[in-house]
Amino acid sequence: MNTENKNLRPAQPSLGQGTSRTVQTVLRILLGAFLVFAGTSHLTTARAEFLAQVPIWLPVNADLVVILSGIAEITLGLALIALFKQRVLVGLATAAFFVLIFPGNISQYVNRIDAFGLNTEQARFTRLFFQPVLVLWALWATGAWRALVIRKAKSA
Repeated sequence: MNTENKNLRPAQPSLGQGTSRTVQTVLRILLGAFLVFAGTSHLTTARAEFLAQVPIWLPVNADLVVILSGIAEITLGLALIALFKQRVLVGLATAAFFVLIFPGNISQYVNRIDAFGLNTEQARFTRLFFQPVLVLWALWATGAWRALVIRKAKSA
């Protein structure tokens, strides 16, 4: 690294940086594949399971919610896989999507609705802790977390 200007990056990333980027890429593509699979399941084999997660207080047709969220998941999944140059924006959108669907998980727990093999209160409660993991996964694997931190530092 050039010691005269600490803001310059090295010409080649260090071994650790390269490995980290590779892991991020693999996890971004894996999350994308997971979303495409889940979105497809919304529209086909697991439709009834996803219907069970639509909050009963939501003033929209539950089947429409399942269809639209399935389409959103497929779109986000494909974007995570294919839109490398827009990965930060796609990561932010994916994280926002995970936040938006979290009330469905809460509703499933509060209303004691069995779906996806979550047939005990403990299982439904434990699942609530995985949604923040998905949010962090989307932010880290796309570089959105780093972009947010840098943006905050620049504005301070």
